[in-house]
Amino acid sequence: MTVGVLVHRDLFFSAARRRFWITAAIATMVAAAFGQPIQQPPFNREQAAQRTLTSVWQPRIVRDIEYAQVGNISLRLDLYLPGSEGPHPLIVWIHGGAFLGGDKARIFWTPLPNLTERGYAIASINYRLSGQATFPALVQDAKAAIRWLRANAGKYRIKADRIVVGGESAGGYLSAMLGTTGDVAALEDLTMGNPKESSRVQGVVDFFGPSDFLQMDAGAPRPCEKPQVHNVPQSPESRLLGCSLQTCPEKVRMANPITYVSKEDPPFLILHGTGDCLVAPNQSQLLYDALRTAGVRADLHLLPDLAHADKLFLTDDNEKLVNAFLESVLK
Repeated sequence: MTVGVLVHRDLFFSAARRRFWITAAIATMVAAAFGQPIQQPPFNREQAAQRTLTSVWQPRIVRDIEYAQVGNISLRLDLYLPGSEGPHPLIVWIHGGAFLGGDKARIFWTPLPNLTERGYAIASINYRLSGQATFPALVQDAKAAIRWLRANAGKYRIKADRIVVGGESAGGYLSAMLGTTGDVAALEDLTMGNPKESSRVQGVVDFFGPSDFLQMDAGAPRPCEKPQVHNVPQSPESRLLGCSLQTCPEKVRMANPITYVSKEDPPFLILHGTGDCLVAPNQSQLLYDALRTAGVRADLHLLPDLAHADKLFLTDDNEKLVNAFLESVLK
């Protein structure tokens, strides 16, 4: 990547110098014709270098691309593309919102779009919320998005075999589902398009997502002023499944990422706050234990006292963790 930058920079300096001397020659002729003193613009190498690097890495943002349509619902994604030549590894971000809300425009991991400077392409996707459709619709949507991105990899200069998915809360859950169900045909809706493409991913970054709905209440940290109660009909998880969790254990089992863990799963990076009163930290511990038991590479970081979607997740140390994981999987 560094070599590419140097090549662009040297080409820029050559072109800049040519423009400099041409401008100077024209200025000389004009000044001579009108009897004016000659003033040549200074050539500032530092400014030229800065302009060049900015132009090389300037991301191209393409918003509201339709990747599938279900009934009258248009499913869309945003792309953040590096300004340099590809193909580029891809990071797919899935927003949270308790399965009830949220939007692709909001990216919890705010350093993510800046990774275009390191040569990554970024996609942020929408999916059907629980008010629009129940499970497994959101999983089918996310898989359709991965297939669409692979089918259009050439157009957007994406490496189709280098895709990591990540998200927070509900998006972390959905990322984990993509990571553990790469071979589960029952969760694919191939009528949504690109049936010949795979929805497998090469890595998962899971920020405080649920993994076993029936064990969420038991793992709530103490003390919590208003702990989220999940085993009730109006909980986000019950709305997602269309049934109260305790009344439909088989559907719950089908919706749990840990149900599908196998040795073929890709590497996982999991981050969770021990003070999370909405999604208990036991959810990440359960997923981590299941992955390691199956022989899957997994790293779990339980961050002391951090609450759900805490801004303190956005530290330099955590950014280094995420970047190192991405580097190890995608490069």
